[in-house]
Amino acid sequence: VQLQASGGGLVQAGGSLRLSCAASGRTFSNYAVGWFRQAPEKEREFVAAIIWNGGRTYYADSVKGRFAISVDNAKNTVYLQMNSLKPEDTAAYYCGAGTYLATMRGLPTYWGQGTLVTVSS
Repeated sequence: VQLQASGGGLVQAGGSLRLSCAASGRTFSNYAVGWFRQAPEKEREFVAAIIWNGGRTYYADSVKGRFAISVDNAKNTVYLQMNSLKPEDTAAYYCGAGTYLATMRGLPTYWGQGTLVTVSS
């Protein structure tokens, strides 16, 4: 099972990026997929999650109204659209998949590698 995260980069404050988490090796139809981030010298934190086959979404308060998580079943990929980016969004972003409870607790079974997002002021 693999989760491949991509889409990070350098963007100015107010700009947008779309992160992708491509899943392979199994189906995640009964799983939740989440995005997490870790800034330098800070603990990893939850950003957003989606129930793969139900579409229900969850967001951290800090990103509500700016970020949107979605699923493309045909591509077996979860996206995180990030708009109105702020310097404080700068972090390594990771995707993870697991049961709903595990993922919402920050303990998904499967992890992708990080993709770095840098927002300049």
